[in-house]
Amino acid sequence: MRNDYSGSFAFRTDIGKVRQSNEDQAFVGMGASGEVFLVVCDGMGGANKGDVASKIAVDSLASSFKRKHRHLLAASDRFWITKATKAANRAIFNEAESNPAYKGMGTTMVAALISGRRLLIANIGDSRAYVLKDGRLRQLTEDQTYVQYLLNTGKITPEQALSHPERHVLMNALGINPSVSLTLSSRPYRGETLLLCSDGVYNSIPVPAIETILSTDERADQKAMSLINEANANGGSDNEGVAYWEASIHDSRR
Repeated sequence: MRNDYSGSFAFRTDIGKVRQSNEDQAFVGMGASGEVFLVVCDGMGGANKGDVASKIAVDSLASSFKRKHRHLLAASDRFWITKATKAANRAIFNEAESNPAYKGMGTTMVAALISGRRLLIANIGDSRAYVLKDGRLRQLTEDQTYVQYLLNTGKITPEQALSHPERHVLMNALGINPSVSLTLSSRPYRGETLLLCSDGVYNSIPVPAIETILSTDERADQKAMSLINEANANGGSDNEGVAYWEASIHDSRR
């Protein structure tokens, strides 16, 4: 017994209302074997071409997924995403090394792979993965930021974290160093809706508002656009990136 998926997806980015360039990139794809892959990257570096870093990352990861074969073992999927992430890191770092204008560029990365009844999440930085079930949004990733470290060690309160002056300082990023570490987590997948997004989305829209948007009868692309519009209506202080998937499941014997 395995799950065959039908469903809908959308991915969108927007420059927002304040920034001069769009450093967010997103992608969702479905493989020939029925696997689904989502990724959002939020570039960093400003004048150092964070938009280049995020594009290299998403292009590299999307290309790797398009060549991927379905694996029976969860360990094989973990190996694949680790290898693909390291390849993206290498591509960004090498580009920065060869072009002084790109020195110091990097990007966050959050990715999700749905393979049968497995969900694998990979995370670097502070873009997030959420699951929506029964109308409630649940965060699947933990931000790799200095403020999250302070929270985890009890040095500040959640209330203080919201306005901490260093809340955007990352503890980990893709492409900054020759090697990279990523956080991997896996869980059973039972057809839940997935949302991956950059901080320009989750910092601009309260969780209840995200839940309301994702629980409507709109199409997937309309929901993605509604998230972008809501973030911009609330100030649009950052770029916004969204990757979204909602599935229907049909069990069949193989």
